[in-house]
Amino acid sequence: MEQEKIFERLLQILNRYYHERETGNFVTYLDPEVLRRELHFEDSAGNQDWEEIFSWVEQYLAHAVKTSHPGFVNRMWAGANLPSVIGEIITAITNTSACTFETAPVSTLMEKYMLRTMLDLVGFTNGSGQMTTGSSNANMIAMMAARNRTDPVIKQSGLFRQRELFAFVNQDAHYSMDRAANILGLGTDHLIKIPLDDHGRMHVPTLQKSMEEIAAAGGTPFFVGATAGTTVRGSFDLLEPLLALRQRHGFWLHVDGAWGGAVIFSDRLRSRFLPHLNRADSFTLDFHKMLGTALMCNVLLFNNELSLFREVCSAGDESYIFREGPDHEVRDLGTLSLQCGRRVDSLKWFLDWRFYGQAGLAHRVEHYLELCRYAEEWIRRSDVLEMVVPRESFNICFRFRTPQGWPSGSLNCELRDRMHRRGVTLVGTGYVNGEVTLRLLITNLNVDKPELDSFFQTVIATGRELLAEGRTVPSTQDRYAEHK
Repeated sequence: MEQEKIFERLLQILNRYYHERETGNFVTYLDPEVLRRELHFEDSAGNQDWEEIFSWVEQYLAHAVKTSHPGFVNRMWAGANLPSVIGEIITAITNTSACTFETAPVSTLMEKYMLRTMLDLVGFTNGSGQMTTGSSNANMIAMMAARNRTDPVIKQSGLFRQRELFAFVNQDAHYSMDRAANILGLGTDHLIKIPLDDHGRMHVPTLQKSMEEIAAAGGTPFFVGATAGTTVRGSFDLLEPLLALRQRHGFWLHVDGAWGGAVIFSDRLRSRFLPHLNRADSFTLDFHKMLGTALMCNVLLFNNELSLFREVCSAGDESYIFREGPDHEVRDLGTLSLQCGRRVDSLKWFLDWRFYGQAGLAHRVEHYLELCRYAEEWIRRSDVLEMVVPRESFNICFRFRTPQGWPSGSLNCELRDRMHRRGVTLVGTGYVNGEVTLRLLITNLNVDKPELDSFFQTVIATGRELLAEGRTVPSTQDRYAEHK
């Protein structure tokens, strides 16, 4: 095939896929071993045959999950905004690294502009920021900044013979906090998980008592990670009492807004869910979740810490690649990052920002919350569905009611899996107070009230079908319990 025809052929395939992304089933489900046999990975390679390449593209798309499909309500992300998809394509074609200005001049300026825009929006005066690979990485960098600020010699000398450092998070905080404690050498035993109040938030009196006990024993409380929208329940830790506690102990207060941080685009929702955010030490937000930018796209912001990114992330001899601008201005963003090569993610976010603007993104987040209220009301009106816990924000934790004597967990897990295998809908699961819950997340532009009506009707029909069969599948419950 002539090379000038390659993009023409690819665009035909992609155009067809894009127009069919909301139709049919959201996936043609096959068990892993069946799918592996069908794909024939072992066939000979190295033929330099473009027809074969496009055959693989067609196979990939045929078995791919249609994340734009209204039935995809499983994750905190869904099909991407078209402006950011265009940005992703341009990024792939230009194939450069955003680590230096000389290899990525436009994206460097775009990233600086978007970081400044976000700092202003959050209210971090004299702050700094960087785009990272996602909030998991951002949470770790924030914890590392807190560690190094608490004891600046740690960067050179390590944790040897230092006072024990302790971090504190919501009991339902994301598992990236555990991984950060491991990677940074603190040890997961030094990540203290604080029990929850009735709303799924950190119980601040317990946090205060734990800090006082650790300080009395010679340890140092150095970091508190507040969660703005917990993964399962969607709870927002209260910042005001944490800020008061910070005055006493001097810890770094980080806000993990990977999911719920999108409320900052709406003045009304920000004042409700994240008041006092401008007084936190750091904040992270995933644009690829509720805001719909193509995966991955994240920002980490520091408050009143102009040079800390470089102090924390820069190490070793970088003179061969990084240059300074006038008056020691940061010219190359790679010097502020843990990564050597950096993806150009700023283009995706910039194009989304230019297309939708703050008002458009605020409307989107407010509409999602309205749909969450609608879903909760739907469940409360139903005689066969029930809320596991009241809704706190954007997460709906519910289940299909089961007759007395039936194991609720196994029935709901089998219900969820059956809908998945049929390619009808994919909804999340989780545990609240040790009980299995179906976790509905609305972050898909193609989901509105009619789609929610259809979703709940499918859940009810599938649940009744299982009851009519008079069986559950205990092995399903056992499989989920392994991941509890």
